[in-house]
Amino acid sequence: MNAAPLDAQITFLYTRDLSRSARFYEDVLGFELAVDQGSCRIYRVQERCAFLGICQRDDAPEDAASLIFTLVTNEVDLWHERIIVRGWNCEHPPRHNATYGIYHFFLRDPSGYLIEIQRFDRVNWDRS
Repeated sequence: MNAAPLDAQITFLYTRDLSRSARFYEDVLGFELAVDQGSCRIYRVQERCAFLGICQRDDAPEDAASLIFTLVTNEVDLWHERIIVRGWNCEHPPRHNATYGIYHFFLRDPSGYLIEIQRFDRVNWDRS
């Protein structure tokens, strides 16, 4: 693929309660705030390349069922422990999904967005 160069990627989610969402992404997931735009906070998910924006919107969807925000890591169990220790509920403990060849679990953020923490059984992210 010969796409034009990119410097980073940002996924934006809307919330009706920015302060509650900010506490979740900062305290529970431990994301670093990269940019505070007042009604929108952009968090560093991965150094210099992946970001998550959480924006205050009165018209934020009440049903966030059509979106899954997935974080990929080899440390699924460590993430699960971190989240549980901080008092947040997960939908189930980490488990293997043979259909997709992943080990994963789900939780929901304060606005109802589904977050998946997963590890692929076999994938090569290295393009070299």
